Amino acid sequence: MSANSRLTIAAHALAWIGLYQRQGHEVATSEQIAASANTNPVVIRRLLGELRRAGLVESRRGVGAGWSLARELESMTLLDVYEAVEPGPLFAMHRATPDQGCVVGHGIQPAMQGIYEGIERTLRHELARVTLADVLRDVLAAPR
Repeated sequence: MSANSRLTIAAHALAWIGLYQRQGHEVATSEQIAASANTNPVVIRRLLGELRRAGLVESRRGVGAGWSLARELESMTLLDVYEAVEPGPLFAMHRATPDQGCVVGHGIQPAMQGIYEGIERTLRHELARVTLADVLRDVLAAPR
């Protein structure tokens, strides 16, 4: 299993657009953002589509096409981004019901569900405390 980078790439895209707009540009292209994130523009467009549905970015078509922030970075939290790009639970149970005749198979899901709910609560609390403005500030402060 590999770690999911959707939240990180989405935060990267938003921070990049925010910085680009602060530099006086109106819109950013998915190609520009993809170059910074070192990924395919299609990946960026898909994530930006999810962020648009969540009201975090806007898109412009035609001449001067691109993406811009729908809100200020100060009003977006990492929880907003997480909820936009990670719609499901953080952890999942078995795809098929475990053997209910086995003591472990019978009790594993209730035991793990409580643990997972606590982790998810903590994660959401921490993500809600951090704005995208905080992320961009830390990005700009990182030593090169």
